[in-house]
Amino acid sequence: MKKYDYIIVGSGLYGAIFAYEAKKRGKNVLVLEKRSHIGGNLYTKEVEGINVHVYGAHIFHTSNKKVWDYVNQFTEFNNYINSPIANYKGEIYNLPFNMNTFSKLWGVITPEEAYKKIEEQRSGMFTKEPKNLEEQAINLVGIDIYEKLIKGYTEKQWGRKCTELPPFIIKRLPVRFTYNNNYFNDRYQGIPIGGYTQIFDKLLDGIEVKLNVDYFSQKEYYDEMADKILYTGPLDQFYNYSEGVLEYRSLRFEHEIKDMSNFQGNAVVNYTDAETPYTRILEHKHFEMVDTNKTVVTKEYSIDWTLGIEPYYPINDEVNQIIYDKYKQLSDKEPKHIFGGRLAEYKYYDMHIIVERVLELVSKEFPNE
Repeated sequence: MKKYDYIIVGSGLYGAIFAYEAKKRGKNVLVLEKRSHIGGNLYTKEVEGINVHVYGAHIFHTSNKKVWDYVNQFTEFNNYINSPIANYKGEIYNLPFNMNTFSKLWGVITPEEAYKKIEEQRSGMFTKEPKNLEEQAINLVGIDIYEKLIKGYTEKQWGRKCTELPPFIIKRLPVRFTYNNNYFNDRYQGIPIGGYTQIFDKLLDGIEVKLNVDYFSQKEYYDEMADKILYTGPLDQFYNYSEGVLEYRSLRFEHEIKDMSNFQGNAVVNYTDAETPYTRILEHKHFEMVDTNKTVVTKEYSIDWTLGIEPYYPINDEVNQIIYDKYKQLSDKEPKHIFGGRLAEYKYYDMHIIVERVLELVSKEFPNE
C-alpha cells in the first residue's frame, strides 16, 4: 500500500495551500476532492471569454501585507474595488451605507445633516436592550435604512423574519459619513487576473489529486495510507452526526449568458426588497473589466440547507455552538487527523483569514523547516 505523509480532504484554499507548503518541504501528499474540479467554492470557469465565479463572488481583501504578498506569488491581482449597489423596488442606493446613500434617501449633503437624520430616526424607536435583529438594526441606523436596505435582504438571506433573528448577527453595521463606495476598509483588494482556478493549478502542480472521491466511502483505507490526514469538510459529518447535525444556510445559483455587452453596469447588485426572490445578481465581466459582446450574469438565491446539499453559512446560534463544542472536544483528541477551514471549524471566514490560519498550521507542523 502506498504511504503518504499527508492526505488532504478537500482542494479549497485551506487544503490547497497546505498541500503546496507540505510538498515544498519534501512531503508526499495526496489530495482528495469530492467535486469534479479543484478550488472549492473559489472555482472560476471561463465562459464567453469571461471568468465566471461559479459559486458566488469572491473579492480578495486584506490589510496583512504578508498574506497579500503570499497570494500574489501565484498570480497578478487587478485593482478591483468592491462597490456593490442596492436595488430596492427600482430605487438604486450605494453600499455600504455612506453619504451617497444618505443623500439619495433624504436629500442631505453634509455629514452633519446625515448624522442628525440617523440620530432622529434612532432616538424615536430606540430599544435599550434589543431582543432581535430588527430592534438592533433600528438602534444602529434608524427606520428608513432598515426598511429599505436591511429587512427584506436579511430575511431572504436567513429564511426567517428579522424579529426572529438574534441581534448579534448585526452587532455593527458599516456606516460611513464620507462619499466613499469602497465596501472594504482593507489596504489591499483585488481579483486575480484570469480567475481563481489558475491559483489552484499552481498550488497543486506536481501533487497527486483525485477528483470525484468521497473520502467517507473508503475512510479506513485512506486513513491507513497516510501518517496524517488534514480534513477540511464538515466536522459533524466526520463523526457521522453522532452529536447532532450542525445547521447552515445554502445558496443556489442561476447562470445565464446574455447577448449584450453590459447588463447591469456593476459587478454586484443586491436586491433588498422582500418580493424579489433572489438576493443579488452578479455580472462577472465587471470583476475584470472584460470587453466582450456578451455577458454572463448569475442570480443568487439563499435557500434552506439540508443534508446532501452544499453548506455555505454556519448558523452560529447557541444551539449549534453547543453541538459544535462537543465535536471540537472529540476532534482535539484525534491522534492523526488535523481539522481546518470554514466547515471543519464551523465558522465563516473571509479568504485572507483562511490564508492566515493555514500558514499558522504550516508553522506548527513544520517548525524547523
